[in-house]
Amino acid sequence: MIGTHSAGGAHRAPYPVPFLCAPTLCLAALLLLLPGCQWFTEPPMHKPDPHSYSNPHETRVDSLHLSLKVDFDTHTLSGTADWFPVAGHASKLILDTYGLDIHSVAGDGESLPFQLGAHDALLGQSLEISLLRPTKRVRIHYSTRQGARALQWLDASQTEGKKHPYLFTQSQAILARSWIPCMDSPGQRFRYTAEVEVPPGLLALMSAENPTETRADGRYTFRMNQPVPAYLMALAVGNLEFRSLGERTGVYAEPAMLDRAVHEFADMEQMLATTESLYGPYVWGRYDVLVLPPSFPFGGMENPRLTFATPTIITGDRSLVSLIAHELAHSWSGNLVTNATWDDFWLNEGFTVYVEMRIMEALYGPDYAAMLSAIAHADVSEEVKSLTASGKEGKTRLAANTAGEDPDDGVGPIAYDKGYHFLLLIEQTIGRPRWDAFLKAYFADHSFNSMHTEGFLARLDSLLSETEERRIGVQEWVYGTGLPMNCPPPNSGRFVAVDSALSRWRAGDSSALPAQLSDWSTHEWVYFLRQLNGRDSLSATFLDSRYGFTGTRNAEIGCVWYQWVIRSVPELSTSRALNSAVDDYVSQIGRRKFILPIYKALKESGQAERAVDFYKRARTNYHSLARHSVDALLGWPNP
Repeated sequence: MIGTHSAGGAHRAPYPVPFLCAPTLCLAALLLLLPGCQWFTEPPMHKPDPHSYSNPHETRVDSLHLSLKVDFDTHTLSGTADWFPVAGHASKLILDTYGLDIHSVAGDGESLPFQLGAHDALLGQSLEISLLRPTKRVRIHYSTRQGARALQWLDASQTEGKKHPYLFTQSQAILARSWIPCMDSPGQRFRYTAEVEVPPGLLALMSAENPTETRADGRYTFRMNQPVPAYLMALAVGNLEFRSLGERTGVYAEPAMLDRAVHEFADMEQMLATTESLYGPYVWGRYDVLVLPPSFPFGGMENPRLTFATPTIITGDRSLVSLIAHELAHSWSGNLVTNATWDDFWLNEGFTVYVEMRIMEALYGPDYAAMLSAIAHADVSEEVKSLTASGKEGKTRLAANTAGEDPDDGVGPIAYDKGYHFLLLIEQTIGRPRWDAFLKAYFADHSFNSMHTEGFLARLDSLLSETEERRIGVQEWVYGTGLPMNCPPPNSGRFVAVDSALSRWRAGDSSALPAQLSDWSTHEWVYFLRQLNGRDSLSATFLDSRYGFTGTRNAEIGCVWYQWVIRSVPELSTSRALNSAVDDYVSQIGRRKFILPIYKALKESGQAERAVDFYKRARTNYHSLARHSVDALLGWPNP
């Protein structure tokens, strides 16, 4: 792999070259919004995907039409998936499935032979369809099963309003195959339309053009004109309302949550305009956000046109809206130019963190962005330390090797924060104007296409001089382990002020700390709490009584506070108040970033039985992705 990219200054043609060139991008962005508009991209150069059975190098598909019925009684989806192969296809079409019941397959109305391969616990089963002659449409009648990994079905009691059931999907990384038979590889794109039938009175939404009002008959149609990979397929159904935030932005949420969400996301339209000014036109039409129930396992999911977001970012003070900036940034890095395989995941997330930081700097100032950058540096430093100590130093490489592994396990600080610091170093080395011009052209030239690590390095090689490339150490950053010595250091003036306040407080000056919680941002409090150690445990009661950390509604602060108390303050950790608060925390929040560290802190501090006791009550509220992670940590069901 290393040998595919020289350390010298030889300039290569960018890879791959899309059919659409940069000068036509703005016009195409407008044409995409017209009904019936066609969108064509040059076939991407094939790179084998270890996480897909599909055969796009032999038979490509251009588009999909879904017709589905949502059944809350049986917790299943049923209907048809119509795939439209590209002319000149081979004699077979191979799709990915996981736990799907395939009832029949037809090609242009004629029954087609098909077979399912052996089941693999990670990858599911291949669906191999024989194409007897040139075929324009392949129709698959199928249904999902209870427990489909991408789907979370919520009872009314698990929602904000407590009156209606709820369904949402999470397809990334390789879970789309558990609700749609598809080429479940990030390197393969298709356009889609859909018809979805839901119980009357509920609103259905997808990663597509969406309705804003509930239909009495429960029947909805959708269109996504731009080609997207399968992991960006999304569906949500619930008692939802819409509120506009600007010309191109808005928010969906349960009625009881809507006002708070509107207040929290007031800057979304400005975020969108800011990102366009940096990296070119937003080509997806609208950018809306759906606030999901708290069981959503991630902070956000960048489904095109409709970001799925956790309610844990709604704090009332807009202090956590960097997550919205992150998901918006994916509209360029990830959705527009997509990692070819999950081994190239850093091309999605490292770029997105970088763009997120630029958005936050433009809107809220360099000091604010510097706090976020410092937290990212701390996160990746800790991750490198942890992986190295556990003998997994190879997992600290940006260019990953995830064959045989769940690509979801790659979601973490290496792809995100090491990738970000690599790009930040390039910016600091060559200057922001050159780097911005490079990124803007990169997104335009490779729009609606995939990119792998070697292709990006070839393009980067055309930008950097030999001296710059050696100074940066490109090969070490991408293929080496750990954090290179030239990793940009954190530089947050606001965190320096927190350090000063902490030192004065430890010296006996309690007035050095803020008078109330609102005097510092969430990020300053998270940084402060992370600095606490065992000798500060005697002051735990004082801190809690002054700022009300136990039982806080701010999930970021609560996560760090509970970890510290569990590990360092035994007398407070076992108190009835804290026990109840932690139980509520892990039961009411399903975001993996927050719950996994709490269970880990309990386990590592000799309280595994307590962790299991919490988990027994909370597990049914979690999405399968969160359950998978906590199951592995606690050895469930036999800890």
